[in-house]
Amino acid sequence: MCDDGAGPTVVSVNVGLPRTVEVDGTVVTTAIWKAPVAGRVAVGRCNLAGDRQADPTVHGGVDKAVYAYAAEDLAWWADELGRDVPPGAFGENLTTAGIDLRSVAVGEVWAIGSAVLAVTQPRVPCYKLAVRFGDRSLPRRFAAAGRPGAYVRVLQEGELAAGDRLHVLSSPDQAVTVGLVATAYHSHDAQLAGAVLRAPGLPASWYDWARARVG
Repeated sequence: MCDDGAGPTVVSVNVGLPRTVEVDGTVVTTAIWKAPVAGRVAVGRCNLAGDRQADPTVHGGVDKAVYAYAAEDLAWWADELGRDVPPGAFGENLTTAGIDLRSVAVGEVWAIGSAVLAVTQPRVPCYKLAVRFGDRSLPRRFAAAGRPGAYVRVLQEGELAAGDRLHVLSSPDQAVTVGLVATAYHSHDAQLAGAVLRAPGLPASWYDWARARVG
């Protein structure tokens, strides 16, 4: 994917810390509540300054250091759900505009502010989305919508802020999009899983999953 004339931008930078909430009598710890912050935000190897993940075994880490979701997708969800869906509502750290995150390639490299990021994988929804929206159907609907957003790893630490341009520095020759990886996973399609194996830069667990599905 190449940068167009107008250029994609960061609409907001969103961070949040773990909190406990009660769901059907069970206490759940989650950091899915993110809110926009002003000013320049430091980008570390595993997260943004002021941001944490509640369960580092499945969230965060170098391969899920920062999560991006598109303002266009938030608008789609607002229509779909009939409610306000503000920046950060899906737990994203970067709300973007002007770039179709379904079509970005795994391994694509972005420069935002002084940080350099590489796209690693789509989001696979978990029950925390249901907690955030108070809707048990949200994980299933999120998977079916085909709007997974994109996780990135940090190649170069730096700072970024709302209003920064998102520059696409490079994209793999054999592009496998975030949307294709997500569709392969949710559809259990062996042919699409074979295509996932061609994606450069996926975490090892994705290749293990794809080989098992193909084989």
